[in-house]
Amino acid sequence: MRFYQKNIPPFVIVSLLFGLKSYIVYRFAFEISLDNVMQEVILVVNSFVAATVLFVFSTLFKKQSKQIAYLKYVSLIGTLLIYFNLVFYRSFTDFLTFPQLFQLNNMGDLGTSILSLVHIFDVFIFVDVIIVWYLSKHVFKDFSADYTKRRKAFILIATLFLVSFNFLLAEIERPQLLKRGFDRELIVKNIGLFNYHLYDLAVHSKITAKKALADGNELNDITSYIQEKVRSDKKSDLYNVADGKNIIFISAESLQTFVIDNDVKGQEITPFLNALKEDKDTYYFENFYHQTEQGKTSDSEFITENSLYPTSRGAVFFTHAENEYHSLAEMIKEKDYKSVVFHPNDGSFWNRNQMYESLNIDDFYDQEYYDITEENSIGWGLKDKDFFEQSIEYLKEYKEPFYTRMITLTNHFPFDLEEEDQSIEPYDSNSAVFNNYFPTVRYMDEAIEEFFEDLKSSGLYEDSIIIIMGDHDGISSKHHKAITEYMGKDEFTAYDFMQWQRVPLYIHIPNHGKGKVMSKVSGQIDLKPTLLHMVGIDTEHDIYFGNDLFHDDRKEYIAFRNGDFVSDDYVFTNDICYDRETGEELLLETAPATTESECSEIAEQVEYELLLSDEIIYGDLFRYVQFYK
Repeated sequence: MRFYQKNIPPFVIVSLLFGLKSYIVYRFAFEISLDNVMQEVILVVNSFVAATVLFVFSTLFKKQSKQIAYLKYVSLIGTLLIYFNLVFYRSFTDFLTFPQLFQLNNMGDLGTSILSLVHIFDVFIFVDVIIVWYLSKHVFKDFSADYTKRRKAFILIATLFLVSFNFLLAEIERPQLLKRGFDRELIVKNIGLFNYHLYDLAVHSKITAKKALADGNELNDITSYIQEKVRSDKKSDLYNVADGKNIIFISAESLQTFVIDNDVKGQEITPFLNALKEDKDTYYFENFYHQTEQGKTSDSEFITENSLYPTSRGAVFFTHAENEYHSLAEMIKEKDYKSVVFHPNDGSFWNRNQMYESLNIDDFYDQEYYDITEENSIGWGLKDKDFFEQSIEYLKEYKEPFYTRMITLTNHFPFDLEEEDQSIEPYDSNSAVFNNYFPTVRYMDEAIEEFFEDLKSSGLYEDSIIIIMGDHDGISSKHHKAITEYMGKDEFTAYDFMQWQRVPLYIHIPNHGKGKVMSKVSGQIDLKPTLLHMVGIDTEHDIYFGNDLFHDDRKEYIAFRNGDFVSDDYVFTNDICYDRETGEELLLETAPATTESECSEIAEQVEYELLLSDEIIYGDLFRYVQFYK
């Protein structure tokens, strides 16, 4: 045992075990993409360097018992942190952020969603922990606990050298890495999960201070930018078209554009929505993108209510629910609209109870207002058909005009649906989640069709405009093999993934007769100014980043929270510019100078626009604004 006492301290053994585990999990569980040998080397290096940093602090304790206790419990806590990130990654293809620690009360509502993300082979992630605990009891007690000052200094210098080496490699591979904090996978790939969490904590601390330091002067640059780059003085042909009409906004859970006009096993997936797309009273937007981030459905609500971008970390509904906002629900009161949200789930989920007060929403009907039984519920709550059937009874009692958002539930991950409710068969692929997506989409399609009929029989249909919008993607890129097979492609490229972010948008105006398919690039950021203009409300003094969907004097791009964008001509992602129509990668070094210039200019504007939106949210800047009509 003397050999180990002199040459291999316990923290080194634990670091090697933990580093090996980290690399295997990064490489094969998180499925982090590696484009070259250098990135592979960096991933190996950061796995072991981060582990060394994690356990080297055990040498600061003088007593052997405390050194061993530190190694035992830190190995367990570190493994749990990796595992929580893995479970989250399986659902969102993303890593946890510090603000999401405040969202743990959501976990109680996840139910089968969480269970579907836990795999039996996950137990192997804890093998090294078991080994460490065994060694701590039977082996480490025989190791020397004596770390002299000189030895501690050597260990510290060696550790700092390793960290510096890791960061040097990362800087060579990806210059200015930490300035791209919104690209969490890039940071984890280069400096490791634990260093990422330290970085995220530092960012959180900096952001938290912004509200205290804000004084309202930041609004000058924001209003100047909006006036120059966003706002239009023109009125569209549909301005005031919905004056006095009810607005019924259906937030269609996880509905993506790829199912529209498509089939599975020869069975039409969305027959009603397909027909509605061709209806002369309907405007259908085929290049409409969701712009949500970690807040998913709550982000889609935030974007459409405020025409602001969600934050890159956590959900605004949690992190900044106490802010002042100038929402669609608030502005529409100018035309005597009463706002109401229907969602048959727990009102505290996504912190809706508090956030809706800040958004000035009048009424919220959560699960307590519904008759929910074992027979009419599944997964996340009340089935969509029962949800619409019960909700319309409340709508009949409202004085018109009203503005209502109806948030569906059935088509939610993991897309469970009882066989008797399935009208079409699941798909056959290696992904059960992808397979089951199709029957739940069809069920939602049928539920919306029945709701249209109920609106007609209740007398509400003629006096309403009905919006149907997919709130976010339902199938993440983790299921790329199944997606590629279904779409009949050879591979699922970064360009394909961007196109995968399209969600349907329908604006249905009964007896309008001028509807058509709209091909312009658009996104959820555009809904607020569009709906306000449709009911005849001027937005001259509002602060927003979207455009009226019905006029052409608009920005040429739709921005995503991570800095990617889709423009009229280009798709930009992973620092690569693609031709939007063909999907061909435009190698900027060989492309015309105009291409490089245009892509770079739009990317810079996108980054600046996201920064300005963040300034508003983090600084709570609307508390300094007196909005005038």
